[in-house]
Amino acid sequence: TTHTTATTRPAHCPSSILIAMASTSLCRRIAATCTRTATLPRRSLASSSSRLPFSSAASQETSSSPYVSGPTTHFGYESVSINEKEGRVRQVFENVANDYDVMNDFMSAGLHRYWKDELLRMTGVGPMSKALRRRASMKYASDLNNNNDDDDTIDDSKALLSILDVAGGTGDVAFRFVDAANCEERSKSSGKDEVNVTVCDINPEMLRVGESRARKRYGSELFDETCALKFVEGNAQCLPFEDNSFDLYTIAFGLRNVTDVDMALRDALRVLKPGGRFLCLEFSHVQNVPLAQLYDIYSFHVIPKLGEVVANDRDSYQYLVESIRKFCTQDELVTRMNTAGFEGVKYTNMTQGIVAVHEGWKPL
Repeated sequence: TTHTTATTRPAHCPSSILIAMASTSLCRRIAATCTRTATLPRRSLASSSSRLPFSSAASQETSSSPYVSGPTTHFGYESVSINEKEGRVRQVFENVANDYDVMNDFMSAGLHRYWKDELLRMTGVGPMSKALRRRASMKYASDLNNNNDDDDTIDDSKALLSILDVAGGTGDVAFRFVDAANCEERSKSSGKDEVNVTVCDINPEMLRVGESRARKRYGSELFDETCALKFVEGNAQCLPFEDNSFDLYTIAFGLRNVTDVDMALRDALRVLKPGGRFLCLEFSHVQNVPLAQLYDIYSFHVIPKLGEVVANDRDSYQYLVESIRKFCTQDELVTRMNTAGFEGVKYTNMTQGIVAVHEGWKPL
């Protein structure tokens, strides 16, 4: 069964609870309750309304209406024009680009690192890369033994796994893929890597920070020699890539900042190869009511204050908190993915629904 929890309005509480919420040890205990996976059939939410804690009318409106309709949309709790939102979101991330990991630590009390590790595990990039590299090396050795100089045959071992990480400007998720696929070790050999990771982000400042971090961490070989990693500026709604280009598409904590989520989902499907997989890690809606109350207290009373004290930027952090509450519920996003054309759509709640991973496949 699937459940959708209505947002609980923030309430005041003793400072001891706020301190407890910020405590890493408490957060890790909460994280131990980790995952629940749910699948929503390809039908409207209204048909399941008897099992959902909101009215049938609301379900019908949610499932049938486009993410953006009319000349305005939301920027946090504020209503803005569609054209204005993209620029304002861009400004938020320009403001936090140099402290993006610190920002994520504030937003999640440090748990974002655990969630991203879980995302990596769910993709299977590590074992898949190992198997593909073994196949490539065996094929190459076989070609050499047979004195096969056909370039097409040898090139068949190249780019066996193409990964696109959207809204991943600073490289936090992409670096996990690079490490899991052992791309740094592979860069010591000649030729292009069989695994390549492309980071795409709309914000050039985030990309600048990400590429700088990557070159310091890995050197230039991954960029210039093996082409295992690259950073590309682009909009998730109209990606600068050809159709059927990638085996895996990930987006972590970025989909809720896109102006038109439906358009972004359709373009994700377009750039995936047939049989390609989509995974979205995003803040979502907490299923447990007491935890939802504590989470709202932490979000609305602690995070903006931390942003003001540490980064001198309360407004950006206030927007990020509000954007979570305005984003789709778990079941609504499943419906939108189904509508976009994905198959086998399901989601996995982590930490009682503070975040969820949605996944789906492009039809063959």
